[in-house]
Amino acid sequence: MSRFTQTLIPRAQRQSVEALDDALDLGSGDTLSKRSGFLIMLTISAIIATAGVLADSTATVIGAMIIAPLGTPILGIAWGIVIGRLSLVIRSILWVLLGLAIVVVLGLCFAVFVATPESLATNSQVLGRTSPSLMDLIAALATGFVGGFAMCRKDLSAVLPGVAIAISLVPPLAVVGVCAGQGLWSDALGALVLFLSNVVALVIAGSIVFTMAGYARDPQASPRANRRRAYTVVTVLALIIALPLAANSIVSVAIARWTVTIQEATTEWLAPSEGARVYNVAWSGLTATLQLTTTNGQIPTIDDLEATLDAQIPSYVGVVLDVGQGVEHVVR
Repeated sequence: MSRFTQTLIPRAQRQSVEALDDALDLGSGDTLSKRSGFLIMLTISAIIATAGVLADSTATVIGAMIIAPLGTPILGIAWGIVIGRLSLVIRSILWVLLGLAIVVVLGLCFAVFVATPESLATNSQVLGRTSPSLMDLIAALATGFVGGFAMCRKDLSAVLPGVAIAISLVPPLAVVGVCAGQGLWSDALGALVLFLSNVVALVIAGSIVFTMAGYARDPQASPRANRRRAYTVVTVLALIIALPLAANSIVSVAIARWTVTIQEATTEWLAPSEGARVYNVAWSGLTATLQLTTTNGQIPTIDDLEATLDAQIPSYVGVVLDVGQGVEHVVR
């Protein structure tokens, strides 16, 4: 190990390859106990997470995060990449997929009997997990670094519950199941993207930490293990997940700016109409629908608003005015 690595992970505190194998490989050691524990804890976590999502309870969702065991096979993927053990990578991926299926199915079951689309539209637990951004990936990467670092050192196991809380794994899958059960497919896809981005972030961060800790060159690792392969896999994974999240972040920022511009322009346009005001802006794709209130149902000439918006927002952004009682005016 380099002097820098020895400073971060003193030799006396560095976990052995056998210890990390035992901690991250569900196919080594007492496999029956490990696998049964994983499935039981995952099922309980999924039930708690789904209940917390449906009840819009942050405290309940945090409880599900603490006991969720999905971080084990995810870091197992990173561990297998670094030490050159393809069988461990494949086995860990299969356990992650099994966990994904269990949580989503439970979410579907709860959604059929409990949730309604109307309740989900205002549920903060759902809204916070259906539109992932680049910042979510950055937060997950930081959490993954802490998790991998804690796994490498014998004296840092106490921080692992905090890592479990910081990385959101089971709750997004619960949201996938609940939203899919109500036919909200775009929200379900957004939550699934958040989960996958967190998985990739954990694999990326774990691979970097395990490599920096010297396990890629450990005599007990596979002879085929090397830094170049680990970093290549990490780079490809990072690009696959970072590009769409970056695009989503750009779109989110643009929509937020357009919302402010449209609302300010419409408010100014309505100023001569006594009692008229804008009280909501809702987006459907690239079309903004503004809900207005007026005292007599009369509004100024739409051409004036259209001219103002043409100068401030792109031509492909649509604007519709909803004045109530089923009356709508298409501005552009």
